Amino acid sequence: MRNFLVVLMISSCSLAAQVHTVTLHEAIELALKQSPDVTLARLNERRALDAIRVAKSPFIPSITAGSGLAYSNGFPMSIEGATPSILQTQASGLVFNRPQSYLVSQARENSRAASLDTEAKREQVALRAALLFLDAERAGKLAAAAHRQIESMERILAAVRLRAEEGRELPVKVKEAELNLARARQQAVSLDFEKDYHEHSLALVLGFSAEERAEPAAEDRHPLPLTLSEEQAVRSALTSSKELKRLESELVAKGFAIRSIRAERLPQVDLVAQYALLGRFNNYEDFFRKFQRNNGQLGISFRIPLFPQPGIESRVSQAETEAAQLRVQLRNAKSTLALETHRLYHLVREAESAAEVAKLDLEVARERLSVLLAQLEEGRASLQQVEEARFVEDQKWMAFLDAHYSLEKARLNLLGQTGELLAALP
Repeated sequence: MRNFLVVLMISSCSLAAQVHTVTLHEAIELALKQSPDVTLARLNERRALDAIRVAKSPFIPSITAGSGLAYSNGFPMSIEGATPSILQTQASGLVFNRPQSYLVSQARENSRAASLDTEAKREQVALRAALLFLDAERAGKLAAAAHRQIESMERILAAVRLRAEEGRELPVKVKEAELNLARARQQAVSLDFEKDYHEHSLALVLGFSAEERAEPAAEDRHPLPLTLSEEQAVRSALTSSKELKRLESELVAKGFAIRSIRAERLPQVDLVAQYALLGRFNNYEDFFRKFQRNNGQLGISFRIPLFPQPGIESRVSQAETEAAQLRVQLRNAKSTLALETHRLYHLVREAESAAEVAKLDLEVARERLSVLLAQLEEGRASLQQVEEARFVEDQKWMAFLDAHYSLEKARLNLLGQTGELLAALP
């Protein structure tokens, strides 16, 4: 029994620390499917759809049935405004009510804004998942390179110690080699932690628990397409921005709210219908000229506001102020969006230039390493020189990797800004 509990605890721990290996495409699909942010946005969208049904419900006649069954002694008095009857049925509904009609239009516009918010949340989650995927992938590759550097620095330290024992190196050179090895180990520890942190963060975005990790799978990806000019990118960002469309929808909804308040001065027409089944035991024949068992009414009720509420103008003024605030927010959002798109576009160009420099720098380091390897075979270079060149080549490779991921992230951010992210991702 004790062994079974131990096995069960080990199995539980392994399940809690489960590692999910995903590609970039799979990560984005999981994020869009399981992200809590997208789920909450969809629930808000569903609530907005329910609000439309609530706003329309007064126009749908409501029918109630009941009974005012009672025995009458003397005149058949009314019970809560209704005549004593065996069965009572009433129907009522709005026929013409402009304030409520505008509220329905406002609810529809709010639903459109909620739908736009869901689309915006999907794009944000996809971008966040893609960026975290790149961070985790970069950290994993840099951590692997850092461990290779440790091996190289250990070989350099061994070579320096040997030369120092032979009297061909100063003791300070040994200390320098030990320092370089300690720095390489420190960098490896930092990168291992960064890798673990980004994998846990990616797992959370993908809808997994905090104990699980999402590990990027090894894959060959094509560079993300970026064919827009700077002006086209700004234009695309302004036309596709869900945030701008949401603000515009809120402004339209606020306009309907203003019209609804003003329409309270207009006449209103309601549907009125009722049916009553009467009984002779209520003495109707004793006090009325004619008794009729089945009775019904069908018509409309008019209400004309002669003296509207004095607070209407204040409510209109308040709503117009809120609409003016939305217009200011919309203008500021457009200006900010255009400026940010310009900045992201230039960041992409800078990242492209930096990636090209890092690529050439790496090629030079590799050429130098190739020359030293050839000289080592001819006896014209030492193993220490080769290891130092290999260490430099690893450093240049890590710098190239950083530049490559900076470029990929800059392109992702720009595509997210122009609304082309989901179409461009694999």
